[in-house]
Amino acid sequence: MTYRDVVSKKVMVWALVSVGARMPVAMAPLALVFLVRERPGGYALGALLAAVYVAGEIVGAPLLGMYLRPERARAHLAVGLAAGATGFTGLGLLPDAPAAVLAPLAFLAGAAPAAATGGLRTLLTGLVAQRAVTQALSVESTLVSAIWALSPVTVTGLALGAAPRVPLLLAAGLMGASVAGLWLLPAGWAANPADRDGVSMPRLLARGWPVYVTGAASLSVLALAELVLPALLEQRAIAVGWSGPLLMGLALGSGVGAILYGLRSWPWRLPTLSLVLMCGVSACIALVALIPRAGWMAPALAGAGVLQASVMVTRNLTLREALPPSALAAGYSVMYAAVGLGYAATGSLAGALLRFVAPSTAILAGVGLTLLLTVAGATGEYRRTGSGSGGGRTVSGAGGVAGPEGAPISRGGHAEGGL
Repeated sequence: MTYRDVVSKKVMVWALVSVGARMPVAMAPLALVFLVRERPGGYALGALLAAVYVAGEIVGAPLLGMYLRPERARAHLAVGLAAGATGFTGLGLLPDAPAAVLAPLAFLAGAAPAAATGGLRTLLTGLVAQRAVTQALSVESTLVSAIWALSPVTVTGLALGAAPRVPLLLAAGLMGASVAGLWLLPAGWAANPADRDGVSMPRLLARGWPVYVTGAASLSVLALAELVLPALLEQRAIAVGWSGPLLMGLALGSGVGAILYGLRSWPWRLPTLSLVLMCGVSACIALVALIPRAGWMAPALAGAGVLQASVMVTRNLTLREALPPSALAAGYSVMYAAVGLGYAATGSLAGALLRFVAPSTAILAGVGLTLLLTVAGATGEYRRTGSGSGGGRTVSGAGGVAGPEGAPISRGGHAEGGL
């Protein structure tokens, strides 16, 4: 197995559609701040609009994801993305509107396309052979890392160099273009609702709670480092301007980590590997809080990015084992919401802690909370898999999936939901 198994015309089209659908999501919070920052109290209003946008994502992802039907997913995604593009257009065309007008538009822009992440991920795994799913998810993670690395630069450059409304109008254009691109992809994916064995969708999705907890924890600890990094640099008497290069290193590390993950097979079960990787991420972020020089912070942040990207790939693979194929898109959407909720909670925690403790202490407290969430998620996964009876598989990277003794596992029927 190599990444050649992922390269195809359909996957390239999927990548372009994914950029159009996801870059607006990465641009939105900062773009909303720039949109209103020159008003009286503009930064507070911008933060409020960004929070409303994220709230829309958190609400929209699970609700819309549960109604996503495999056989007509393309139409569902197109409607959501078109509505999201409408929200972004309204924000860009009405920059001077009162908050009572901008807030509903921000909520619409966040909520309407929130199921796109889960739907596009499921479409991607349907475009490749079963043996190449790990590589496909690694490619997706790399693409997302590149989007999040490019978005802040794009927003800042356009808002300051052109006009504050331009980033939001660009977001609307990108999202609208993704709607057109969807019609070059399959209408949906093969899945039989009978694989749920009569269990309701909410109950099925609840089975994946350990995956959601660990996924949220993995991004939350990095979010804490990102949000507190400027204050930490000031604490260390380091120029705040180092924040940009350091965070870019984190994003680049994430892209590299996703690619590296798919190049080989890993010897542990998915829950075990995820636990080890999360401990590594936490250790790297703890080092960032303790290191006195920017030159040494850089490799610690890059290392955290490498490991965190691998965590997210393992989370997606574990969810494929926990849920039947017909529930996967909804499961991905719920995890998307959980990660967003974790990010929002982390921001609130960081703001509260910085009033009372030093930035380094705030980061270490966040690391401690992350480790507690990680242990809770790992415990839930081991209980779900019956202490190894259902989850004793080694992790596939460049090879196939192996059983407890290393023998290949053939997948058919219901088991197609796993890797």
